[in-house]
Amino acid sequence: MVASVPDVLRLAVLPVLGWAAWRDVKIRRVPSRAWYPLVGLGALLLVWDAVGHRSLSAPGDALFFVRVGISLLLVAPIAYLFWRLGGFGGADAKALIAISVLLPTFPSYYFAGFSLPVVVTTLGVFSMTVLTNTVVVAAGYPLAILARNLADGEVTVPVALFGRRTDISALPTAHGRLFETTQGYTRNGLDIDALRMYLRWRGTSLAAVRSNPGWARDPASIGETHDPTDGAVGAVGDGGGEATPPDSDAAYDADPADPWGADAFLDSIDGTAYGTSPETLREGLAVVTERDAVWVSPGIPFIVPMFVGTLIAFVYGDVVFGVLGALGVV
Repeated sequence: MVASVPDVLRLAVLPVLGWAAWRDVKIRRVPSRAWYPLVGLGALLLVWDAVGHRSLSAPGDALFFVRVGISLLLVAPIAYLFWRLGGFGGADAKALIAISVLLPTFPSYYFAGFSLPVVVTTLGVFSMTVLTNTVVVAAGYPLAILARNLADGEVTVPVALFGRRTDISALPTAHGRLFETTQGYTRNGLDIDALRMYLRWRGTSLAAVRSNPGWARDPASIGETHDPTDGAVGAVGDGGGEATPPDSDAAYDADPADPWGADAFLDSIDGTAYGTSPETLREGLAVVTERDAVWVSPGIPFIVPMFVGTLIAFVYGDVVFGVLGALGVV
């Protein structure tokens, strides 16, 4: 393989993204420090490349700076905007911002008889290609969920396209949102991380709450509270603690002012527990204590399609541009 030193160094993004994708699948958490070395390396390589184009006399010198400007002033802000609007998680936005700095223009790798990437866009902004490839890969996620549900005999529409029927016993290590309420289906159900936060705050477990929901619904049953953490899997085991219910439902308020202590929980924590309202928390707790299996919308661990989209970008190039070219559109 023949390539410039900057382009060889830019391959460092692949193992970092691969590791981040694995973390995103396992615990939906990627530490911010993972992206700092890529941003630092990207800034260094930008200076390196800029020195080579500083004369603006060779063909493509001016275009290099235009492409860098598009990557830094368009792709990076798009990542930030999507995060602010809730379309991206924080790690997703940071990953794309790091890519916009590290990979503003198309790298080139020459082998005997061929070169990669195969399809290079007219625009020539590699970070934009990574973004569009990621969107294309992510679009297949609902289809994969549907195929798995059909294979399991779950044909309820539209939930089979966006959710997985999950046994209650699996919720302590699950990710996503409840896709149902006591009244039907919803795309805005209780976030499973928020459920773990609530259980850790109470110092109890889902199994304990399910064993006596009447007791758990009465806020008088809440004793010493604890650090709710951020709801990550494995932070405090299954969310279990010392608080256990009595053997009978005899002593509890059937119509408390603050059912489940939802208001007390949300008032006691920093932030909003992933946008959870007291009503959403109460409805979610009612669902998980009444049913043995629930539909969960797992969401997209977006760094996974980003890793795949980046790998495709290095090898094939721009998927959308390639398809449009094959159709004679570009």
